[in-house]
Amino acid sequence: METVSYFAIILGSILVNNVVLSQFLGICPFLGVSSKVETSLGMGAAVTFVMSLTAVVAWCIQTYVLAPLGIEYMQTIVFILVIAALVQMVEIILKKVSPSLYQALGIFLPLITTNCAVLGVAILMIQKEFNLLQSVVYSASTAIGFALALVLFAGIRERLEFEDVPAAMKGTPIALVTAALLAMAFLGFSGLV
Repeated sequence: METVSYFAIILGSILVNNVVLSQFLGICPFLGVSSKVETSLGMGAAVTFVMSLTAVVAWCIQTYVLAPLGIEYMQTIVFILVIAALVQMVEIILKKVSPSLYQALGIFLPLITTNCAVLGVAILMIQKEFNLLQSVVYSASTAIGFALALVLFAGIRERLEFEDVPAAMKGTPIALVTAALLAMAFLGFSGLV
């Protein structure tokens, strides 16, 4: 693989190929946790932490275990186990450090385990043949892009609570229309990289 600039990886991951708004991975927490900015920031931080750690562990397992043994077909199962273990660690840490954030995230914290964005990034970094540093930069940038989309969407949803929205559009319908408009807005970044 030819060398990819770190700037291109960062810009591409956050804006151009935003994991939620362009690749449509991680929609469940995007819609579920995005009703308050504070909760969205917490979820974004938790996903960033898990995704960055997953990049290091998954890259090492792929490079030093799966590829040498010729069992790359086990990649998905192994990566799911890695993600589950890391999410459990984050859950234990959050419960001790920030009980209010732990309570606010509720069921969505364990759902990071099944967040297809985390698994998708782990698999994509291997498919793109990134080295360890590129993998960490890619994963962290993708997680920051996820958090950015989450916080922007939460801010818009908070603002919509005070607006005069037709009764038929309140709740989920206006949230879906807003998400679509936000995705179209991010499509404008596609000419950058």
